[in-house]
Amino acid sequence: MIAAMDKKAVLLFVLVGALFIGTGFLESWNTTLGIFNMALVSAIMALGVNMQWGYAGLFNVGVMGFVALGGLAAVLVGMPPVGDAWAAGGLQVLLGLVLGAATIVLAILIYTKMPPTRARIWAMIAVLVLGFVIFRAVFDSGVALVEAVNPAAEGYLGGLGLPVLLAWPVGGVLAAGAAWVIGKTALGLRSDYLAIATLGVSEIIIAVLKNEDWLTRGVKNVTGIPRPVPYEVELQASAWFTDLSARLGVDPIAFSSVTVKLCYAGLFIIVLLILIWFSEKAWNSPWGRMMRAIRDNEVSAAAMGKDVKSRHLQVFVLGSAVVGMAGAMMATLDSQLVPSSYQPLRFTFLVWVMVIVGGSGNNWGAVLGGFLIWWLWVMVEPIGYDALVFLTSGMAEGNWLRDHLLESAAHTRLLTMGLVLLLVLRFSPRGLIPER
Repeated sequence: MIAAMDKKAVLLFVLVGALFIGTGFLESWNTTLGIFNMALVSAIMALGVNMQWGYAGLFNVGVMGFVALGGLAAVLVGMPPVGDAWAAGGLQVLLGLVLGAATIVLAILIYTKMPPTRARIWAMIAVLVLGFVIFRAVFDSGVALVEAVNPAAEGYLGGLGLPVLLAWPVGGVLAAGAAWVIGKTALGLRSDYLAIATLGVSEIIIAVLKNEDWLTRGVKNVTGIPRPVPYEVELQASAWFTDLSARLGVDPIAFSSVTVKLCYAGLFIIVLLILIWFSEKAWNSPWGRMMRAIRDNEVSAAAMGKDVKSRHLQVFVLGSAVVGMAGAMMATLDSQLVPSSYQPLRFTFLVWVMVIVGGSGNNWGAVLGGFLIWWLWVMVEPIGYDALVFLTSGMAEGNWLRDHLLESAAHTRLLTMGLVLLLVLRFSPRGLIPER
């Protein structure tokens, strides 16, 4: 894989690595590893979006919806089931969901099997109305029973209690399923309508996570998602770890935090390397050349016998699966699911900046953009505040201009994102590592 990068790309990765190393020396290695782990997750998100945009030119602005589905997978797989909630109304909730799904399936069968007459229309209306009434009656009463079970700490069904690492591929599967549904209905639209459709669906997903307490506790959040790595207190209580800390002459509390973050980094690096290996293989295969041909000229590709919509659906599902996997990894890293934190600024705009700055159509460029932009997103604000403190050090305390500038330090990161994007588009419009 390294051979696929030129000298410029290697130099850029070295420079970005120097930013992280410098942060470790100037701040702390604990802080640096925290930034590095989220940068790894961001790079995986950027890789998924690059598959959609760089491979096929699909404009997906619903990134946060697929990330949220990954976070939901971490809850459904890793959290233990809430026995009291299941006993109170869990089976009733499942029955309601089955009835709702059966209503939709029956309506589809009526539409496809019956001749196009008024009888078909009335039959569909009757099935949908009756099915909806029955569904709401069963489902709502079950939800009320579940959410009434210790609502301050539980009030939801929980998960399967399986190893949380399984949530990562499950997050990809959930996101891929949602992408398939979106793609079957929206990929035939123009790019701007596709963007509207993906944004709308992502907002629906976020709204469901915020309001369906029986599923995710809503805005009360799910905390304590199990980790795939040891807890700090477990390390501090183990004899071998305290002996190692003593031999190294370091504080065991700080060392345990660094160790946990290193374990996360190792897992994330393995996932990133596997994904980029498959991405490079796909990019340089006949399938990848076909996708680029479709991206560059759909009419010519269709004239050559290529099923454009089917290929778009393939890459849309693949890219969304990668984003969903990253969402599950992020929820595992945070050990919590906070639906209100899935904001477009963080999970859509920022990932798109990573892809554009790094170089759309280049897998290594997307990874580079993920590391660089996330480091800037985290570090620019404190750096900007320190710079403003230095610049205004000659002003008197209480000076209106000094106070205004210091209060505006929080906007430094937004200013920097815009400035970086403008500079890259002006001097390297194809990104820092452009597509070959």
